[in-house]
Amino acid sequence: MGTDATLAEREREPDEINARARAVGLLHEAGVPFVVGGAYAYATYTGIYRDTKDLDLFPRKPDAIRALEVLEKDGWRTERPDEVWLYKAYKGDYFVDFIFSSGNGVATVDDEWFTNAKKATIFGYECLIAPAEEMIWSKAFVTERERYDGADINHLILKAGREMDWDRILRRFDRYWEVLLSHLMMFRFAYPSERDIVPNYVMTELMSRTLQTVRDGSWDEKLCRGNLVSKVNYHVDIHHWGFGDGRAWDEQDRPEGGTTRGARSELEDSAGSGR
Repeated sequence: MGTDATLAEREREPDEINARARAVGLLHEAGVPFVVGGAYAYATYTGIYRDTKDLDLFPRKPDAIRALEVLEKDGWRTERPDEVWLYKAYKGDYFVDFIFSSGNGVATVDDEWFTNAKKATIFGYECLIAPAEEMIWSKAFVTERERYDGADINHLILKAGREMDWDRILRRFDRYWEVLLSHLMMFRFAYPSERDIVPNYVMTELMSRTLQTVRDGSWDEKLCRGNLVSKVNYHVDIHHWGFGDGRAWDEQDRPEGGTTRGARSELEDSAGSGR
C-alpha cells in the first residue's frame, strides 16, 4: 500500500489485468451500467494504491444479472453466491465481483450512485466511479474480525470530505446514524488537526441524537443489532444469550426502498427507544 500507482497491479499477472480490462470493455459495449468501486475507486479519491485480488463493479441488481449474461457469452463462469448483495464472474482463476448492495442489504445501489459518480479512466475506458458518500455508506458496515474498513473511511473523509454532500450522508445512514457517528469519532481520533473537515452541524446533530437516547434509556425489546455489521461476531449473543436477531428485525422494519427519508422526526422515530 502506498502512493505509487503501480502497487495496484504490480503483483498481478498480465492475464489477470487483461481479464479485468476485457470485462469492463464487454460491459461498456453491451451498455450495462455500473460504477467502479473497490481499490480503483478508493485510489481515485485518496491517491492510495494497493494490490487487489479482484475488480469490484457496482451495478443495480437487474443490471448485475445482465452483466453475468454478457460475460457468460464470452466464456466466463458465473455464480450468484448471495442474492442480497453479490454475484461473481470468473475468467479462469481471475474474477470480477458485481456488488449491488452491502452484505446486510442496507446500502443498495440505486440511481444516486450514478447521478453523483465521478468519471475516471479505468483500463482505457471512461468509467463512472462510485461516489465517496456511497462508498462510506457501504464500507461503514464492514467490521468483521478479519476485515475492518474504518481506515478506508477515514482516508475518504480526509481526502474528499470537504467536497462531500453531508446531508446525503446523513440521509443515507438514517436509522443507522450511530454507525456513522462511530466512524466519525474514529476520524476525529485519527486526525485531531482535521476535525473541521466534518461540518459542525453534522456532529451537533449526531451528538444531539445521542443525548436523546441517553434520556430515553434502553429499548424494551432485548435486541442485538450487531449482526448488521458482522456476520459472525454476534452469533453467540443471538443463539445462546437470548438476544433478538437485530438484522431480521431490521429487515422486517426497514422502510421500503431503504433509507430514503430525511426529516429529523422520522430519523428519530426510526432509531427510537421502547420498541
